[in-house]
Amino acid sequence: MKLKVCGMKENTGEIARLEPDYLGFIFWKGSSRYFDGEPPGTAAKSPRRVGVFVDADPSDILQRTRDFDLTYIQLHGSETAGYCSRLNAYLKDALAQPPGLIKAFAVGGDFDFKPLEAYRPSCEYFLFDSRGPLPGGNGTVFNWEILRGYPFDTPFFLSGGIGPDSLEALEAFAASAAGAHCHAIDVNSKFEIAPGKKDAGKIKRFMAASPWLWQGSAGQ
Repeated sequence: MKLKVCGMKENTGEIARLEPDYLGFIFWKGSSRYFDGEPPGTAAKSPRRVGVFVDADPSDILQRTRDFDLTYIQLHGSETAGYCSRLNAYLKDALAQPPGLIKAFAVGGDFDFKPLEAYRPSCEYFLFDSRGPLPGGNGTVFNWEILRGYPFDTPFFLSGGIGPDSLEALEAFAASAAGAHCHAIDVNSKFEIAPGKKDAGKIKRFMAASPWLWQGSAGQ
């Protein structure tokens, strides 16, 4: 598994120096972690950048991709499979190295995997997050047992309320059949001092305590 630190806003450089695999920047104005600053500088071992959007206009996604050198676009709204297909084509026409798509899905007790089949041709990854009042960042954990029924080989990100006390549960999940398809874990609010300001000490200790989980593969 790899590590994504999402909701970057204030101390991006400090967290980048820890070398997680991905840094997430939220471009949805409804979020307390909405990023409206200048693109951060690039270092030799900079983590890959993921732009998080909610039902955004493709032209805005394209501009942010250019400005931030985004490697992936994370779609966290009600985007349809058709929208993802059209966005993919639009980005490929406009860019020599277009970003890949990550489609996020909110998981509840009655989650149905069947509709995800239509997204597979356009999306490199899925992301599973907790269902809540916001499109994401609700800070709660959903029942990972639901993923035991995951029927696809499309790799996914695991998100939702993952914190420093999640290591034992993550180790068990990594050893499960569903865990074999988990590309990365996505952390956010449980590692914050304030919305958008990450606790570098907590993240560093988490990474040091889980070498079996985090492979230190940023940039590969």
